[in-house]
Amino acid sequence: MTPFPPPAEELRLLDLELRQLDARRAQLLHRRAWLVTALQAAPRPTAPAPVPSPRPEASPPRVQNVLLVLGGVLLTIAAMAFTLVSWGHLGIAGRALVLGAVTVAVLAAPVPLLRHGLRSTAEAMAGLGFALTVLDAYALHQVALADSDPLGFVAAASAALATLWAAYGLLPRTSELRLPLPAALVAAQLPLALWAVAAGASPSVITAAVLVTAGLDGGVALRAPAGSVRLTAAIGAYGLGAWGVWAAGWLSLTATGPSAAARAAALLLLAAGIALSAAWQGTAEKQAGGLAVTAGLLIAGALGGTARSVLPDAWTVPTYLACGIALLAAVRVERLPERVRTGFGRASAAVQGLAVLWTLPLVGIALLGPVGWAQRVWSGAPGGIREAVTVDVPWPPDAETVPVVLVVVAVGLLLSARRPWTLTGVLILAWATALVLPPVLEVPYAVGLMAFGLTTAGVLAAAAWIRLPERPASTEPAFPSPGPTATVLALLTSLPLVFLSLTTERATLGVLATLTALFAAASWKPHLAPVTAPAALAFAAALACATGAAAGWEPQHTALLVLAVPVAAALLAARLDQARATIPVEVTGALAALLAVGLAAATADLPMLALVLALCGVITAGTAARPDRRTVSYAAAALFVLATWVRLAAWDVGTPEAYTLPVSVPALLVGVLRRRRDPEASSWTAYGPGLAATLVPSLLAAWGDPQWTRPLLLGLAALAVTLVGARHHLKAPLLLGSTVLALDALHELAPYIAQVTDSLPRWVPPALAGLLLLAVGATYERRISDVRRVRDVLTRMD
Repeated sequence: MTPFPPPAEELRLLDLELRQLDARRAQLLHRRAWLVTALQAAPRPTAPAPVPSPRPEASPPRVQNVLLVLGGVLLTIAAMAFTLVSWGHLGIAGRALVLGAVTVAVLAAPVPLLRHGLRSTAEAMAGLGFALTVLDAYALHQVALADSDPLGFVAAASAALATLWAAYGLLPRTSELRLPLPAALVAAQLPLALWAVAAGASPSVITAAVLVTAGLDGGVALRAPAGSVRLTAAIGAYGLGAWGVWAAGWLSLTATGPSAAARAAALLLLAAGIALSAAWQGTAEKQAGGLAVTAGLLIAGALGGTARSVLPDAWTVPTYLACGIALLAAVRVERLPERVRTGFGRASAAVQGLAVLWTLPLVGIALLGPVGWAQRVWSGAPGGIREAVTVDVPWPPDAETVPVVLVVVAVGLLLSARRPWTLTGVLILAWATALVLPPVLEVPYAVGLMAFGLTTAGVLAAAAWIRLPERPASTEPAFPSPGPTATVLALLTSLPLVFLSLTTERATLGVLATLTALFAAASWKPHLAPVTAPAALAFAAALACATGAAAGWEPQHTALLVLAVPVAAALLAARLDQARATIPVEVTGALAALLAVGLAAATADLPMLALVLALCGVITAGTAARPDRRTVSYAAAALFVLATWVRLAAWDVGTPEAYTLPVSVPALLVGVLRRRRDPEASSWTAYGPGLAATLVPSLLAAWGDPQWTRPLLLGLAALAVTLVGARHHLKAPLLLGSTVLALDALHELAPYIAQVTDSLPRWVPPALAGLLLLAVGATYERRISDVRRVRDVLTRMD
């Protein structure tokens, strides 16, 4: 037995053991903390990134569908091969039993497949069964009904198959299948049209059958729930409906009598009724609105086609237009749904727009036809305004009712629309009516010319006096206001008026004078001045040219008369306060001045050309007197220089200084003034152009001058320029003067250097060259320092 120590000794031993355990625990904790720190500081090994599993390119359901479709196709091909190729190996009873049994078995297969949840397989088997029923119908025709009409049999077979497939799809155990009902709809598209064709019906009856089929499809689409049935019915309705409408429209346009037109109108009304019914009952706003528009267009086409058959051809478009406007009566019927009323309004607008498009060729002829008189100036006035307008183009057929169409549309727009653009549209239509009315009525030439002038004046008066109240900000799109539109129309009308006046001198002068006065009077209205003032100046320039031609003046003399237009433009621009009118006026004046210069230069009359250039310079200098046109002074100086040069050329002056000094002296004066305003300006900018304009041409002339006077004077001038540049520390005069002086001296000393060179022995030039190279090499560093000092001196100069 182990003896136990006394309690006091045992307590001492326990305390000792506990102290040792505490020391060991502290040591282990310290070691643990060091290991944790070391692990946190060391880079942790990254786990390998997981390799993504390859994504399947086709999902299992898609693969299943592909396999099922492929299997069904293969079985269908096998059944066709059996029916068409291997049919003769069995008797009549055997053939019927085999094919019928297979068809029944295949059509019955979807029931257990649906019970086990195999819907895709059931759909594939149903599709195979439908293909077999088609083969059954073919077999029936080949065996028992081979002598029947093929089209009639196909119509009856398609009706029977549509009924069979629809009944199959409505059975309680097969109602879950999605294929039977759409297939029945597809088969139902054929019976009515094929029966009509088989019965030898007329195109009207066939079209009616197509439209009835489309109507039935539309009824199914409106009542069927969303899905494949509605989609198939909608495709059939839109497809057959478009085909039927196209056929009915063609029958209406080609109808040769009232009865044929009435039959075509009945077809169009049938199509309109189908579209209107669909729009009335439809739930989608966008589709319903489109169907309502279609219904309105078909009603207008039906009524217009009926009336067209008993009216002359010229009244075809007005008839359709009247029917289109009649649709607006339905817009006021409150019982109609809003979508239907809106659709009828849009259909009426479409008919009116098409009618206006029909009038555009005649409006274009009235605007552009008179341009042909530019090649027949003053060749004599025609008998009527229609001959004047169609000088190079034929008159379009059935254009007598164009003014009626334009007036009716304008009145309808004015009475029915309350939009910001209504007045603009009415103004354009009224202008077009006034433009085409004289040639349509075949009025005499003088009356037609006066009518064009009154149209220009009237539209310009409308532009001057029409004022619309300011509209509050709205979300409606911005349309051009009547004022600017009327201004543009006035300009457009004035152009054919000018070309029409080219028939005789008197007409040309009268029309141009009237247009000049008319547009000048309109320029007093500030909002018209940016357009009418340049137009008045342009007409004035044309009037000046026509006056000179009528008076038998030469072009250079006519140019003096044309210069009155730039003078008027400069005076008018100085009085105008608005910048947007000043610039067009000045540009027009500049173009007129350019025309005058061209006329003066046409005959090579140099004195007259110099005079015209000088007068242009005077006008430009007057414009430069305005504070905001100071920069025009450069153009004035250039014109004066050109006038001087032309005058010198007219005097046969061949001295180049006579041409260059008139340029150099003003340029140097301008440079002096610039240096005074801006002392930091470079001498190259201030004096370089002026000095080079004279020194360089004079140097070139001196090198070819055998006399000594020009080189001497040039050398003295270059020396003076060099000294001035050195005195005032100006780089440009110093370098240009010294360069010209050196080249001039070299030219004068060249003969003597050549004589000395010829008199020396042949070894002397190489020896002198060698000595020169030795001297330069010996003093190379010093020469480099001299060059650097010269460069520094030139750099410090201005």
